[in-house]
Amino acid sequence: MQSLVNPIRTLPALAVLAFWLFSLSPLFSQENYEIQVYPSETQAPGTLLVELHSNYTVEGSTTTQFGMLPTQGQEHETVEFTQGINDWAEVGFYVFTEEHNGTGVQWVGDHIRPRVRVPPSWHWPVGLSVSNEIGYARAAYANPTWVWQIMPIVDKTVGKWYGAVNTTMDWGIHPTSLPPGTPQSVANYYYRDVSPHGITFGPAATLTYQPKPVFNFGIEYYGYWGEFGHFVNLHNQQHQVFPVVNLFVSPKWEINFGAGWGATASTDHLIVKVVLGRYFNWGKEKTPVGPTVQ
Repeated sequence: MQSLVNPIRTLPALAVLAFWLFSLSPLFSQENYEIQVYPSETQAPGTLLVELHSNYTVEGSTTTQFGMLPTQGQEHETVEFTQGINDWAEVGFYVFTEEHNGTGVQWVGDHIRPRVRVPPSWHWPVGLSVSNEIGYARAAYANPTWVWQIMPIVDKTVGKWYGAVNTTMDWGIHPTSLPPGTPQSVANYYYRDVSPHGITFGPAATLTYQPKPVFNFGIEYYGYWGEFGHFVNLHNQQHQVFPVVNLFVSPKWEINFGAGWGATASTDHLIVKVVLGRYFNWGKEKTPVGPTVQ
């Protein structure tokens, strides 16, 4: 499974971007559960952020591919809990679910994500943190099923502009085999060019502009390039762009929405998403994580 994450926090994007897609049917799917570009900042100590990530695939794969269910018409609901530990560490936990064509809510998997950052007292010119995410997802929805993700995060605010880069690296444990009857040539192709056994690279980035304190807008990018040293061809890469808006209507709430277009045959071609978050403070008041206008 290419990054479940890879997702969008409170970092929105540049205005309007129209991305015309290839008219090919997707070969395999990007598992879009928690679509998020992370900031380097961690949650404040004693603060819990509860988020609901709602993503609907308007145009995606329409047939079962390599044992994974088609994504078109899937509704993904992910609940994320992020607890601040101190001024440089937090831990997150995810519950992934899916509903498709009236089948009812299906449990997909769970991940846990500890993250540390360079403390603010160091006064670095850029924000820097490292996330480690480990978890399982059912084979009907993901291949590999077990994933360890390491994500260095760099971000910077300059005036009303904010940018962040997530250099996502995944290492997964695949099922012992593809579905019964899969030809060996297809299996070889799959593990070489679609879902390699080695460490894969899936960068994400955002650039946003905040004209008013109550909102910002921008562009987020999500990609899957393949295994280090053997990037897959363009047909099997994933490239997705989300124009998004973030609303800052209250220090206790996080609201993010947008629509994403895929640019290659292997990317779900159209996804709409909404992120709704609520901060709970177990002590002093909390300033929401996100870009700050200087």
